Amino acid sequence: MMPSMFDAELAPNDANYVPLSPVSFLKRAAHIYPERDAVIHGARRYTYRQLHQRSCSLASALERVGVRPGDRVAVLAPNVPELLEAHYGVPGAGAVLVSINTRLEAQSIAFILRHSATKLLICDREFGATAREALALLETRPLVVDIDDTQSSGGELIGELDYEAFLAQGDCKRPLSLPENEWQSIALNYTSGTTGDPKGVLLHHRGAYLNACAGALIFQLGPRSVYLWTLPMFHCNGWSHTWAVTLSGGTHVCLRKVQTAPIYAAIAEHGVTHMSVAPVVMSMLIHAEEQFERRTGQPVAVITGGAAPPSVVIAAMEARGFSITHAYGMTESYGPSTLCLWQPGLDEMPLEARAQFMSRQGVAHPMLEDATVLDVDSGQPVPADGVTLGELAVRGNTVMKGYLNNPAATRAAFADGWLHTGDLAVQHPDGYIEIKDRSKDIIISGGENISSLEIEEVLYQHPSVIEAAVVARPDSHWGETPHAFVTLRADAVATVCGDDLILWCRERLAHFKAPRHVSLVELPKTATGKIQKFVLREWAKAPQEVPSTIEH
Repeated sequence: MMPSMFDAELAPNDANYVPLSPVSFLKRAAHIYPERDAVIHGARRYTYRQLHQRSCSLASALERVGVRPGDRVAVLAPNVPELLEAHYGVPGAGAVLVSINTRLEAQSIAFILRHSATKLLICDREFGATAREALALLETRPLVVDIDDTQSSGGELIGELDYEAFLAQGDCKRPLSLPENEWQSIALNYTSGTTGDPKGVLLHHRGAYLNACAGALIFQLGPRSVYLWTLPMFHCNGWSHTWAVTLSGGTHVCLRKVQTAPIYAAIAEHGVTHMSVAPVVMSMLIHAEEQFERRTGQPVAVITGGAAPPSVVIAAMEARGFSITHAYGMTESYGPSTLCLWQPGLDEMPLEARAQFMSRQGVAHPMLEDATVLDVDSGQPVPADGVTLGELAVRGNTVMKGYLNNPAATRAAFADGWLHTGDLAVQHPDGYIEIKDRSKDIIISGGENISSLEIEEVLYQHPSVIEAAVVARPDSHWGETPHAFVTLRADAVATVCGDDLILWCRERLAHFKAPRHVSLVELPKTATGKIQKFVLREWAKAPQEVPSTIEH
């Protein structure tokens, strides 16, 4: 294509083009709100000037120990200031941040460290023992820096030096680097998907910048906002809110453990205005003895993902002073990609009608180009009739670069120019999308994705197991939990029980992945011998109807 008259001699230059990166948000906040509380963690408080200086020191210290642009720096920590600082200091050194799920067992952590070729690990002492076990499985050990948080209980220090001593080696006046190209990687997040080994999801600076802007816009964040970290920062980089709150000049209130008493105490003490929670946290808040004095006209804004909240949950949360917005997303889309946006008249609807509307996964957020439902055979959009099933697909600038070292999975995910979510949905006449089922057999427990295939693989390793299949079982506390259906060898029926299999899994998986229910049955199959998981899902919903079941 020939350049138009408007393009002649008008190439991008330093005056009109800067690569987009959320790292720039911290520089902006430190300039505009230097004395504003940026971070609160117990007795620790940092202003935006201090947060900027500490992040610059981290970038400088990483550079001085040999971390180069493109190297991976991993963090294994709960919601503490050090993990927030890593969201700026690590990419500010040109490196790629790998935030590790703290609920994982040593084998999975070792896989992530090996697959990502992590050069330096920052580890909170609470997870020192697990990290030490993981490091022992590696051929090459990365440099380890300890976080010795005063709020941690127990644990052990395993690193070569302390985080604060590490920062002291850096220069707080070193500017945070911006990428030369906004397509450069900013983060590498691992998701189990439907296979046993996690997939490494590579995210770029441009997408992180735009997704954070979308989060600030749809969540209505501003300089008076106080955000309580009830969502793990390791989960999709805290749904990009690690960057969105800073963009807005709001205050990050760190919360090491998600418990009801600290949540309500933080809301009362700090005037919390915003939270992001999994459905299990809403259940905790509703049934807790503690609560806060409801502020008239100032509810705490809550975004929740996972299973749609039922009407009783919405009513109970509103009675306690919370306002809920339902969202949908995945690691591959930087967290939330669609949400059930408010519509005129929604507040006046009867609760049941409002809950039914709010159960939808909604429409694309402002920085996502498109979200639709595609026919699984033709790849064309399904009719917007609220009935016809298809696969939810999205595309735009807030979609991952791809899976690290996994071109086949990347090609499959991006087939025909869409990110295929694997979730079956309908599209209503008003354009709002509603998920009906999951085609990937993923179990979402407490906001965390669990691969049924990973559990099945462990069950099949038991010498008495002939067949195994795992599906999601509805749970009032966790949203969903794994339910295993197992066929035993005839000579083991009298000696092996469900509890034995649960213990077997817990010894080989993170405890949250292990099944909580085991049914010993003959598995239902098609004429070709394929296990009928749709039958098992119905059995899991009504275990009393399972034929010949031994329930444990």
